Amino acid sequence: MFSKSKINEPAQKSGDAKPATPEPRRDTAQADSGAAGEFKAQAPKSKPPASVLSSDLHVIGNLKTTGDIQVEGTIEGDIRAHLLTIGEGATVKGEVIADDVVINGRIVGRVRGLKVRLTSTARVEGDIIHKTIAIESGAHFEGSVQRQDDPLAASKSGGKQAQAQAPTPSQQPAAKQPESKPAQPKPADNTQA
Repeated sequence: MFSKSKINEPAQKSGDAKPATPEPRRDTAQADSGAAGEFKAQAPKSKPPASVLSSDLHVIGNLKTTGDIQVEGTIEGDIRAHLLTIGEGATVKGEVIADDVVINGRIVGRVRGLKVRLTSTARVEGDIIHKTIAIESGAHFEGSVQRQDDPLAASKSGGKQAQAQAPTPSQQPAAKQPESKPAQPKPADNTQA
C-alpha cells in the first residue's frame, strides 16, 4: 500500500519534477487491486435466485448446479443441485441428488439428499437415501428408505462401490457350456494301397 517515506517526503520543487506517470499508476493500481481483492474476499456473495424450469419446458438430459432449481416442467435425466424443489405438476425421470429436496410432484428414480421432504401431493417411485426425511400424510411412495450420515458422498463413489461389489470372474460360477458329446475315436482306415 503506502509507505511512511512517501507520505512524509517534502513536496517536489517544480524544477525537480519528474513525470509521475509510471510510479504513481503502479502504486494506485496495486492499491486498487488490493482493495478490490479485499472487498471481494470480505463481502458475502449474494445468493442468486433459484433457476425455474417452467411447466411448458421438457428437458432431456442431466442438470448440474451448485445453486437452487425449481422444476415445474418435465425432466428426463439426472439432477444435481443445492436445493431442489419439484413442483406439483412436475415430473422427473432420473436420479435426484441435492442437499435439500422438496417434492410436491412426481419423481421416478432414486432420491439422495441430506433433507428430503415429501409433501401431501408427492409421488415417488424409487429409493430414497437421506439423512433426515419428512413424509406428509397423503404422499405416495413406492420404494425403500435408507438413512445414511452422508448420502451425497455415497453417490460420488457409487460407481466404484458397485464395481467393488460385483463378483470377480473367479467368484462367478462358470458359464454353462452347451452339452456336447464326447469325441469318438474315428475308426482306423484299414484300406491298403
